[in-house]
Amino acid sequence: MSAGDYIELRVGLGSCGIANGARPVFEALASAAAEAGRRSAVKAVGCAGGCHREPVVEVIDDGRRAVYAHVTPEEARAIARRHLRPRRWLTRVRWGLDQTATALLSDGRDPTPDSQVAKVAPPLRQTRVVLENCGEIDPLSLDDYRARDGYRVLEWCLRESTPDEVIAAIEASGLRGRGGAGFPTARKWKLAHSREAPKYVICNGDEGDPGAFMDRLVLEADPHRVVEGLAIAAWATCAEEGFFYVRAEYPQAVRHVREAIRQAEAAGLLGESVLGTSFSLRLEVREGAGAFVCGEETALIASLEGKRGMPRLRPPYPVEQGFRGRPTVINNVETLACVPWILRHGADAFAALGTATSKGTKVFALAGKVRRGGLIEVPMGVTIREVVETQGGGLENGRRLKAVQLGGPSGGCVPARLADTPIDYEALAETGAIMGSGGLVVLDDRDCMVDIARFFLRFTAEESCGKCTFCRIGTRRMLEILDRMCEGEGRDGDLDALTELADRVSRTSLCGLGQTAPNPVQSALRHFRDEFETHVVPPAPLRGDEAHCPAGRCSALISYRINDACIGCTLCAQACPVGAIDARPYERHVVDDTLCTRCDMCFQACKDGAVEVVSGRMTCATSPVPRQGD
Repeated sequence: MSAGDYIELRVGLGSCGIANGARPVFEALASAAAEAGRRSAVKAVGCAGGCHREPVVEVIDDGRRAVYAHVTPEEARAIARRHLRPRRWLTRVRWGLDQTATALLSDGRDPTPDSQVAKVAPPLRQTRVVLENCGEIDPLSLDDYRARDGYRVLEWCLRESTPDEVIAAIEASGLRGRGGAGFPTARKWKLAHSREAPKYVICNGDEGDPGAFMDRLVLEADPHRVVEGLAIAAWATCAEEGFFYVRAEYPQAVRHVREAIRQAEAAGLLGESVLGTSFSLRLEVREGAGAFVCGEETALIASLEGKRGMPRLRPPYPVEQGFRGRPTVINNVETLACVPWILRHGADAFAALGTATSKGTKVFALAGKVRRGGLIEVPMGVTIREVVETQGGGLENGRRLKAVQLGGPSGGCVPARLADTPIDYEALAETGAIMGSGGLVVLDDRDCMVDIARFFLRFTAEESCGKCTFCRIGTRRMLEILDRMCEGEGRDGDLDALTELADRVSRTSLCGLGQTAPNPVQSALRHFRDEFETHVVPPAPLRGDEAHCPAGRCSALISYRINDACIGCTLCAQACPVGAIDARPYERHVVDDTLCTRCDMCFQACKDGAVEVVSGRMTCATSPVPRQGD
């Protein structure tokens, strides 16, 4: 078959693509390809990371790529007609007469002014280790994975290497656990290897951080990669049984991993006598019920054993006494996905990426007030600013960066003035944040740091298993203080109480959830204490301004006022759902503050800039709720 005779059309059918309507796009492409009668394939692939661009269609034609974003079914048919060029002359004539096929884009160029078909997706400059197959292969095709050297590393391990050599290679690479703590992977494997059988390996896919979706998309897009990584971990530690612990809220990830295991077993890559050797390995998928605490190793093991997911005191550590009381290695999805790449390309290639103490790459779920949200993979050591501006495309609508929240509810906020901080374990710790599993939420000048701290603390308080008194009760007391502050009832001494409670919760809690639960509050207090102070009513002898929210986000601390720019058009009165504004045509309107619910509808409805958001004695330039089109 000559070059150019075969065309491949890929559609991202990850959960983000499906949620944005990718299935009808896939069906439209498949229908058009069948009609064209050419040698072509319409392939369902996982998300390549550009979640903000879904549905995405990629066309591979004679080595050239054209990527289209935000594609509709009608646009998909037009894209197929342009690229497939049918052989039958009747089809070419009919397609040529179809006007929808004339509004097309040029490869790699911006849309022409009259083009309405699709937007060419901009390339993202990334270093892909974990994500190298995502968006490139059909996740349910073992042949696709093996065509990209899949399972060759496992075969090399079984036939040409020893467990000690593999552990030494992982150690030389500098791979650290990507689940948040950053514990050296080789050290964990070495400790388990020295223990007596039976032993177990577990893939921790219980991703629960708000705004994090790294593990989910990797399991959906490249499940065989993680299966191979777990199989290598089992072989290196001499384990013969393993589990994927994946939360039930990830149904597509669960299905894909189960199918990957089934295919690998059928091909002799798992099960008894793997690849004809003496090594045997049985893998199984177990679904978690969604408890955040089960992301902690000992709580995960308890859940896997059918018990309530609660952590236990360590030591003994899981590598000493874990599942069923036996040595157990637990690695997260991203860590295991790095293993085949390291052994295929060499430890030095991985160690060459990143910094002296944080090697390799890191996958981040980029979310929040950023233009291009999605999954990205960058070398350790890049700055926060580079991630936000280069990978994320900067902030929405020209807003100003205020901070980024790193590490989810167990992490901390890094203010904009520290945006040039490199992303590695040690540098982030100095700012009061942590790497975490990889959630990165961008905050702009419309966000209130007290409200952000309250959001994450509420999550950890609700997810506490209740075993530790300070985690169970201390986080609730902290949340009550933050609630009061956001409701305009903050009192003198609240900040000192928050600081003391945060310190005690972190020092007395048993597991990582409780120990890090105060982090969002502590880091926000460290970098934005003045904003917390504005939410507190000063004692009577010192009282000047009342408590207020500078960001205009806390509804109890703001009010709405109509200024002299009002022309009496009555649009604000018509938009108000509670009748707080009387409709008086051609007269300046007035907001009844006792009825106003701070819903922001009047602000959004006004066309003349007559509605102001007043916080304390300050007039805010922003709306507490994003306006239409923001």
